[in-house]
Amino acid sequence: MTAAITAETFAPHVGKAVSLSNGHQLTLVAVDVPKSPHADALRGPGFTLVLRGAPSPIAPEGMYAITFEDGASFDLYVIPVHTPSRDHQDYQVVFN
Repeated sequence: MTAAITAETFAPHVGKAVSLSNGHQLTLVAVDVPKSPHADALRGPGFTLVLRGAPSPIAPEGMYAITFEDGASFDLYVIPVHTPSRDHQDYQVVFN
């Protein structure tokens, strides 16, 4: 059986480079775990990965094989999100 993916799976990768299968280079900047009294006791709370990349070109929303600089790899659905700064583009991966 494969180990469950949790926020702790990604915590060691914060601040590290991430490569998308389409060639885009991003950085994992945060693993956000909301504080909720309604978190499912069996599945645990949902969480969000926040990734950051160059302001352009923007990677389109979609499923990507993402690989961290230490070689860890996951198939995840990556979504570009509204980013007010013109210095970078942010992306999210949501687990719920």
